[in-house]
Amino acid sequence: MTRFLFTEQGQHDEGKRADRPITGQAAPLRCSVFSDDLNEQADGISDWQQEYDQVSAGAFHGSIEECRIGALQVFREHTSKTLRQSCEVWQDAIWVGIPVVREGFRINGEAPESADLLWRRGKDAFELMTPDNSNILSIAVHEQSLLQHAEAQGIAIQLPKFGANPRIQVDPRRIDEMGSVINRVISVSAGSIERHIHEDLVMQALLNVLQDASINDRLTPSHAHRKAVVERVREHVRDTGSQPVTLTELCEIACVSRRTLQYSFESILGINPKLYLRTNRLNQVRRRLSDGATESVSDAAAHYGFYHLSQFATDYKRLFGELPSQTLARRA
Repeated sequence: MTRFLFTEQGQHDEGKRADRPITGQAAPLRCSVFSDDLNEQADGISDWQQEYDQVSAGAFHGSIEECRIGALQVFREHTSKTLRQSCEVWQDAIWVGIPVVREGFRINGEAPESADLLWRRGKDAFELMTPDNSNILSIAVHEQSLLQHAEAQGIAIQLPKFGANPRIQVDPRRIDEMGSVINRVISVSAGSIERHIHEDLVMQALLNVLQDASINDRLTPSHAHRKAVVERVREHVRDTGSQPVTLTELCEIACVSRRTLQYSFESILGINPKLYLRTNRLNQVRRRLSDGATESVSDAAAHYGFYHLSQFATDYKRLFGELPSQTLARRA
């Protein structure tokens, strides 16, 4: 992974990053991350807590272009493969996101409609399913700063409640305006615009969106039941840890037929339960190889119930585009 931070004057330092939003009068702080490693990509957005699981097969490539401006964090993230992302924005923040590609995209099991934006409060964990070649444009802002700007302009806005609907619906023109501002701020050359101009542009675009937003709580009648089925299965998989689980067992645990189990996973996660089980365990092994929890491929594989090492290595390379020994070597 390569990471650079840039000040407005164009200076750069490799390997550093901001610990929190800049609150003084400093110039915008820019950070570009380019990664071929899934776990490094998950760590690439400053101050977020994230964990990524790869679902579609092949070598992963990703990038994050980030700009910190006062109380604002603006970024654009690209990921080449279908991912299951566990996400949590920093405390006291409000996050609003635009999925550029909506087909195959889900937030907490809900598919965004054409006029939807995504939103969440800080420390309110959420899950994304992102398709191949996904791009997400995002703004995160200190809640207090956002409220102060709204009050100064006489704008009434609503903020997300913990655990509430993750989708808000707005005028599509507002979405285009906000996306254009994000792309412009991230792409502008260093030193060309003052910090306060950046901040005003982004904050105004965000306020324009939030003052006209309405909660989108439209769901199919079967959504709640299917989500409950998926959650029961996933809870069981978490509880059993490294032990392999069969589809027959999952049907019994969820008290549903195999067809209902299939429909539930495809509706909520966009993948079938068999693929979920296989990729979940392989991603667990990859994390173990990457974080130093093991000294050998065979130990990591056995920990998650893979005892046929040649087949395991084949499946691992098919999913991640590299052998498990290469993942282990990268850590070293």
